[in-house]
Amino acid sequence: MDVDVQNIKKWVVFYPIYINSKKTLAEGRRINASKACENPTCTEIYDCCTHLKLPCAIESEKAYPRDFMQRGRVRVLLKREDGSLYNPTISSRKQLMLQVAELVPRHPGRTKKQEPASSSATGPSKSGKGGKKKR
Repeated sequence: MDVDVQNIKKWVVFYPIYINSKKTLAEGRRINASKACENPTCTEIYDCCTHLKLPCAIESEKAYPRDFMQRGRVRVLLKREDGSLYNPTISSRKQLMLQVAELVPRHPGRTKKQEPASSSATGPSKSGKGGKKKR
């Protein structure tokens, strides 16, 4: 979205780890594991924020301090200069995280990835030596 990026440092920071169901609270997850989604990416979060009509920007060179191997974060603007909300249903960071965690599993890129994975699963193959056991 075309918004002044000069005050981007005042926008809400959103790391993917905040809504990752694979992480613990100590590792950085901020919402309930049952409401979180599995391994979200910055682009998925960015797409969900644009779907919610919130101004946002990806900072791909940044990393979460507790898990610095996973790169990227999203900056989101919740309120206008006058204090009114961009999206009336989202008034806090927590609500933003819950809404995005609900939308990420339905992301078009995610549904396409999972289709080949489920069809490529073949029947379990039995492999082993067999024979007599030693006593």
